[in-house]
Amino acid sequence: MDDLRIGAIGLGLRRTLAETAHRPPGQGSRVTAVADLDEAAARKAADSFDGAAAETDYRQLLKRTDVDAVLVATPDHTHAEIAIDALRAGKAVYLEKPMAVTLAECDAILQAAHETGSPLYVGHNMRHMQFVRLIREIVQRGDIGRPRSVWVRHFVGHGGDFFFKDWHADRSKVGSLLMQKAAHDLDALHWIVGGYAETVQALGDLTIYGKLPRRPTGAPKTDGWLSGANWPPLAQRDLNPTVDVEDLSLVNMRLDNGVLAAYQQCHYTPDYWRNFTVIGDEGRVENFDDGPGGTIRVWNKGRRNYDERGDAEYRIPDSVGGHDGADLKAIGEFVDFVRSGVPTTTSPIAARMAVAAGELATRSLRGGGVPLAVPAPDPMLLDYFDNGQSRAASPAAR
Repeated sequence: MDDLRIGAIGLGLRRTLAETAHRPPGQGSRVTAVADLDEAAARKAADSFDGAAAETDYRQLLKRTDVDAVLVATPDHTHAEIAIDALRAGKAVYLEKPMAVTLAECDAILQAAHETGSPLYVGHNMRHMQFVRLIREIVQRGDIGRPRSVWVRHFVGHGGDFFFKDWHADRSKVGSLLMQKAAHDLDALHWIVGGYAETVQALGDLTIYGKLPRRPTGAPKTDGWLSGANWPPLAQRDLNPTVDVEDLSLVNMRLDNGVLAAYQQCHYTPDYWRNFTVIGDEGRVENFDDGPGGTIRVWNKGRRNYDERGDAEYRIPDSVGGHDGADLKAIGEFVDFVRSGVPTTTSPIAARMAVAAGELATRSLRGGGVPLAVPAPDPMLLDYFDNGQSRAASPAAR
């Protein structure tokens, strides 16, 4: 088959997706056009992609006949408009997570994909991370019996640098970090135990970064904005002019399969990693480190007191590429899906449910911690996406 011709929209920190997708001729995909509001960045990127076309308006990119698909890696609050425009232009869409910043926007994207038949892929690359896949494999094969509870702690050690010095700190751009950052974790949690959150309750606050010095409106990030020397957290400086998202969040969930789950996200820990613990009725599994060389341990051979090693230990495999090799796998899966319709590990419905859980948890957090129900997806859309985005395969169409 001919290479999939890709237009990259948004050339910020996640331009690495486009770099991953740009392969030698005949290797499946290549970047033929780029779009970014920063004209200099667009032209520089275009040159790096073997002379791809450069645009400052993504709508001009969507008009190009040498673009079959787009990678949308722009700020979160722009996802819905760009994705819907691209789907309606007949382009296949790789949409960076989170899918959008509101549940309503997610449903609008799903509806546009259904109406147009344009392929939609949401880049939840954590489903391709080695530690997530290994934990899920252990759970799915029954090593700990039936899963009953999940605890997830996300220690965001670089949070003050990555999330409080630019638009991520502004709720008008992200909703909350329970959508922007936690969409990763909530989707992985749902996938590992095979259920979606149906009730959420949350507490949280802006405990550290709310009163620290901010840079003037319009001023760029300062040199050294990302540095291990930015410690302790109270010593951070030059934060985003607007800081109104929580830096500590605690969420309780009941999933639709009866599993009870808890999620914590803290943006000022000294270490940066994710810890998943899944407890079943015959044991538990937990990861120690979340990258190559770390371990996943299982306790399932009977009761005992403190036991550091457990009954089985698995080494997290080595990998190549960004995000523990997940970016390469996600891009490869997207290309294969668009070209050949192969089933995908990720799911637009699951992406919608991660945002739904995050949005309702945010409402709970900011509304006094009351439990709230998570709206289910439209059955027609659920049918369509669960059947590989094929109307012919959908039971409703038969």
